[in-house]
Amino acid sequence: MRGMGAAQPAKIPPEAGKSRAARAAGRKAGLPCGARLGHGLIMPHDHADPDHAQAHLPSDPALRVKALETLLERKGLIDPAALDAIIDTYAHKIGPQNGARVVAKAWRDPDFARALDEDATAVCAELGFYGRQGEHVVALRNTPDCHNMVVCTLCSCYPWPLLGIPPGWYKSDAYRSRAVREPRKVLAEFGVALAPDQSVRVWDSTAEIRYLVIPMRPEGTEGWDEEALAALVTRDSMIGTGLARTPQ
Repeated sequence: MRGMGAAQPAKIPPEAGKSRAARAAGRKAGLPCGARLGHGLIMPHDHADPDHAQAHLPSDPALRVKALETLLERKGLIDPAALDAIIDTYAHKIGPQNGARVVAKAWRDPDFARALDEDATAVCAELGFYGRQGEHVVALRNTPDCHNMVVCTLCSCYPWPLLGIPPGWYKSDAYRSRAVREPRKVLAEFGVALAPDQSVRVWDSTAEIRYLVIPMRPEGTEGWDEEALAALVTRDSMIGTGLARTPQ
């Protein structure tokens, strides 16, 4: 498993790079993160010409998606019913309840937790949680010394089989940039107050690897069964922008 020791927050500017290739090139050159990711690069798909076709697309991503969906439906390239079925599957059958089950099992079973540390992908697959967007999963255990937080600085890479559809804020430019610049401020806005001596470690999710945060088990849950424990696990706690619920 990748380094779990206490560490300082990642220092990545809001102008995160336009491509993975640029970031990889920076790593080879041994540049610091700010230089590696680049600033204000002009990419081939950037168009300043107001007469260019892309300039007339809606600025709101949701409107762009809807326009594209409508166009594909009219051309007969997608089936609206099939699309609705896929959305329903991820919204109601594949979602945070899967990740919560993994977390609860890790809380109850030390052997399972160790196996999760060693190969989370295989362990989750044994429980039936695998597939696209969940091929390479790493579990990050929160401790009193270190709080883990996940972001995707380039797009919205996310462990769909475990957490379902990523929330809108996870895909926003604000979260993707601020999570790495000022993680404690972002956490505070989510209502998470950490101890001053508890470090925050930010992990950048990619197409090659995705993360599942294992929040700390709430006190007063000794002897609870897996189902009861899973009810305390929230989606945000498995991203690192929340904590597990406190028992009532």
